[in-house]
Amino acid sequence: MAYQVEGKLVKKYDTESKTASFSAREFVLEVPDGNYPQFVKLQLVQDRCSLIDPFNEGDMMRVDFDLRGREWQGKYFTSLNAWKVGKADGTAAAAPNAAAPAQSAPTQAPASPMPTAENEPAVSADDLPF
Repeated sequence: MAYQVEGKLVKKYDTESKTASFSAREFVLEVPDGNYPQFVKLQLVQDRCSLIDPFNEGDMMRVDFDLRGREWQGKYFTSLNAWKVGKADGTAAAAPNAAAPAQSAPTQAPASPMPTAENEPAVSADDLPF
């Protein structure tokens, strides 16, 4: 599942080597949500760990990420794996390996999990997805 979020970079952590062949780097975005902003922790893995190097804490940024979940010994874990970051104005940071994930990725998270008559866009005769 692919999503996109914009927010202010609050904290970026150092890259951690989890195993000999796996590294990850976490960072936190402050995302506006009405009166109470949300602090969302995302992670970059492997060759994407350097994607946030050009950004400083306080910078506005846009992040494309996948929502991932897994089970281990009866416990469930969720992670937000970032795969593309850029300035909030729409310019993407250069990736060491700029290939996006193999799955197709929508550019924004849906406004509501279930479409209703109120949130469905008007369909036009020229309804192309690009």
